[in-house]
Amino acid sequence: MGFMKKRSNDGNPSNKRRQRSRGNNHPNQHRFGRVMAQPPKLKLNSGQYPTVSIAVPGSVVSNAQTRELQTQLAGQIARAAVVFRVDEVIVFDDGLGSTLKTLSNYKRGPKRNEGEDHISEQSEDKKPDHLQPSTDPHAFLARILQYCECPQYLRRKFFPMHPDLQFAGLLPPLDAPHHLRRGDVASFREGVVVDKDAGEDGSYVDCGVPNTLIQIDRVLSPGLRCTVQLDPKSYATSKKGSMKGVVVSPTTPRDQDGIYWGYTTRMASSIKAIFDECPYEGGYDMKVGTSERGDVSIDNPKFRLAKKESLKKSDGDEDRFSHLIIVFGGVAGIEESVDADESMPLSGEDSKKMFDVWVNIAPYQGSRTIRTEEAVFITLSRLSPYIAKNGLASEAEKAIPMKQKAVVKTDDVEFSDEAISEESSDDEEA
Repeated sequence: MGFMKKRSNDGNPSNKRRQRSRGNNHPNQHRFGRVMAQPPKLKLNSGQYPTVSIAVPGSVVSNAQTRELQTQLAGQIARAAVVFRVDEVIVFDDGLGSTLKTLSNYKRGPKRNEGEDHISEQSEDKKPDHLQPSTDPHAFLARILQYCECPQYLRRKFFPMHPDLQFAGLLPPLDAPHHLRRGDVASFREGVVVDKDAGEDGSYVDCGVPNTLIQIDRVLSPGLRCTVQLDPKSYATSKKGSMKGVVVSPTTPRDQDGIYWGYTTRMASSIKAIFDECPYEGGYDMKVGTSERGDVSIDNPKFRLAKKESLKKSDGDEDRFSHLIIVFGGVAGIEESVDADESMPLSGEDSKKMFDVWVNIAPYQGSRTIRTEEAVFITLSRLSPYIAKNGLASEAEKAIPMKQKAVVKTDDVEFSDEAISEESSDDEEA
C-alpha cells in the first residue's frame, strides 16, 4: 500500500490572498497602514499648554459587582486619562461609597455553591495586613490607577503581589510614551534607583535598558523612582553595561519636548480637599464641574471655558488659564458630594458656585444616567478643543490676530512596523 501524497492548498484562492496580505518582505506589515510609533508631540514655543487634572469619586468602584469589573472600570478611567493627556488624577471621597467585597464572585467548578465563600474568608483573615485586599474603594481605585501609569518594566519594583492586583491582566495597556519597549532609543526614561555603589558622584538607575544601568549625576536613595535624560547617541557609544544620564523633573519631557509623560495620582479626603491640597502654586485657575443640571450646555455655540467675572483680570487675558481641573460626580452627582462634606459652607443646591463653568456635557442623552467612566471619556473628548484654545499665550503671540494663531501644533506623526507594543495582548499574524 503506497503512501498517499499530501494535497497542497497552494492552489486555493483564499490561501493565495492570505499569503499576499501577510507580505513576503516584512512579517509585521499591515495591509491598511502602519502602526504609530509615538504619539504626536506638542510644540510649546507658541504658548504653554495648560495642565489638565480630573477628580473622580472612589465610590464609582462600589457600583461594580465583582473585583474583575472593578478592575476593568479603573482601567477605563486610566485609558481616558492617557488618551487625552491628563496630568493629574484625583480620587476623592464623596462620603457616599460603600465598602468593597474582598472576594471575587466568579468561581469555577461544581463547588461554586457549597460554602466556598466561608472558607475563602477564613483564609483571607490569616494573611498579614499588607496582603489584605482593600475594602476602601478609594484606595483600590488609586492603586489600580498608579499601577496602570507605571512603566511595565518597573511594576515588579513598585508593586509587589497584592490582592487588589489579582485581575491586573484584565487592564488595557496604556502604551504611553514613557512605557518604552525593549530596544527603544529615547531621550527620557523612567527608572528606579538600585542599591549599587556608584561612588560619591552619583547613583545607578535601572531604566529598562537591557543589561545596562544608568549612572546619574546625583546620589539618591535606593528604591526611588526618577526621570532620567539621556543622550540618544549614548545607546550605541557607551560601554556595555553602563550609560550616563542626568536626573530631571518628571515635567521636563512635557515642558521641553512636548512629550506626554503620564499622570500623577493623589487621594483627597473630601471634595473640598481637592482644591485645598492642589499641588500647583496659586491653585487651579479654571474649575469645571459636570452635571446633568448644568446651567450651560456644551452644545451651545457660545460655550467657552471662561472664568467667573470676579476672577477676570483687567488686561484682556480673561480666558487664559494654566491649571484646569474637571470634577466628576458619582451616581448621585456632585451636589450630593457637597452635601456630604461637613466642612463645605455651601449646600448641594449651590454646588455650581464652586466652579467657573457648570456644564452639561450630554444634554441630549438617551439614557437616564451616564456612568462616571463614560462621562470621563465624553467630557475630555468634548472639551479638548477648548483646552487647546485656552493655552497661555506668549507675549509675542498676543499681538497676532486670532485667525492666524495656532495655539497647539503637532509634529508629523511617526509610524513604525518594526515592533509591536509589548503591552498589547493581541497576537500579530505571522
